[in-house]
Amino acid sequence: MLGFCAGAGAGAGAGTFYPASAIVRRGRRFGRIRSMRAVVQRVESASVEVEGRTVSEIGPGLVVLVGLHESDVESDADYICRKVLNMRLFTNEKTGRAWDQNSIQNLYKNLCIFQFTLCGFLKGNKPDFHVAMSPQKANPFYASLVEKFRKSYNADAVKDGVFGAMMKVKLVNDGPVTMQLDSSKPSKNLDDSVE
Repeated sequence: MLGFCAGAGAGAGAGTFYPASAIVRRGRRFGRIRSMRAVVQRVESASVEVEGRTVSEIGPGLVVLVGLHESDVESDADYICRKVLNMRLFTNEKTGRAWDQNSIQNLYKNLCIFQFTLCGFLKGNKPDFHVAMSPQKANPFYASLVEKFRKSYNADAVKDGVFGAMMKVKLVNDGPVTMQLDSSKPSKNLDDSVE
């Protein structure tokens, strides 16, 4: 079954047919597709404070804010982890070429922070988070995602916030450079081989 996206302008997706499963339904059950989201920021430094105590901090590297959708599965975590670790957001100091190296090549650290509000949307003027993964399910799922980052890179190079805590996140955005990842991008729904 196909759905039709009839945009008024020439924007991406206008006049394009997508599988019905790839179309986001707004309403009580918003979001039929998996949609793990990550906001990635290139930073000079960053830290997380909980109840007046610094629990994590990094120098140059990436801050990765992660939101989990209620229907996310292991393949979504694999996609986000792979993309973050391979994102070429750094300049090659030897050649001067911009957007040429990832955090691993520079031995930079990554700071992962769980942020369920990334899977929220506005219902009128009020945020609605009912499609975000429940805390009971999200806690172990997020922990496994952080562990995936550590196994794919270096355990000491991947820091974490505190799940479910009220955190004060301080960072110096370098650039600024901020990228957004979504595990349910249309190209992935239409053809899983497309990166």
